[in-house]
Amino acid sequence: MKHTSKYIFSICMVLSSFMIQAQAKKTDSIPVKTNRYGLRVGIDLFKLSRSFYEDKYQGLEVVGDYRISKKYYLAGELGNENKTVDDDQLNFTTKGTYFRVGFDYNFYENWLDMENKIYIGMRYGVSTFSQRLNSYKLYNANPYFEDTPTYFPNETFSGLTAQWLEVVVGVNAKVFNNFYMGFSFRMNNLISNKKPDTFDNLYIPGFNRTYNGNFGAGFNYTISYFIPIYKKKVGLKVPEKTNKKK
Repeated sequence: MKHTSKYIFSICMVLSSFMIQAQAKKTDSIPVKTNRYGLRVGIDLFKLSRSFYEDKYQGLEVVGDYRISKKYYLAGELGNENKTVDDDQLNFTTKGTYFRVGFDYNFYENWLDMENKIYIGMRYGVSTFSQRLNSYKLYNANPYFEDTPTYFPNETFSGLTAQWLEVVVGVNAKVFNNFYMGFSFRMNNLISNKKPDTFDNLYIPGFNRTYNGNFGAGFNYTISYFIPIYKKKVGLKVPEKTNKKK
């Protein structure tokens, strides 16, 4: 009986040892969540589509962001536009390039391996462009009594520049693999604007129309691809082992 008790005790000790090792292995095998960091590059589908359905417009914009922390992203856009505006009194063509640079703050709490963005951000924008005055009419207070002649100077003004600040609100969602689609709304405020001597800059590439003075608005609809560079571990920490009591 005594030997049997020792045998049973030995088996219990061996089983307990296996259970402790299995529990430790299970704890060590808990997957640790990782956040991917890298560069996301894409194009603005809104400007690209306008080039096909709007006769007097051509434009292309490349967008991108780079994740620098859990919530913050460096962001920017680079593009060019060629647009002809035909108003009642004025016909002109604006052509130039622009860039915007700034940051986005993602206030959406992703879970599991989601990498979506609902963000607010700011941009500093710079545009260099030219204006060609195609035609204009002098203001006529009595158009019903006399016809207003049209003048065709075809005069080009080069070396024009503008700078502005933007507040951006947008969404960027993963559709499959590393592809993302998103859109954003922008409110702009001009801080400098070099104008021709004879008329105003009524349209600035990258800023949009200036009919409301120094304030403007914009919209883009993007598709982009994420290029992962490295990962950071986040999430659960393995509990520290406690010292056994003697």
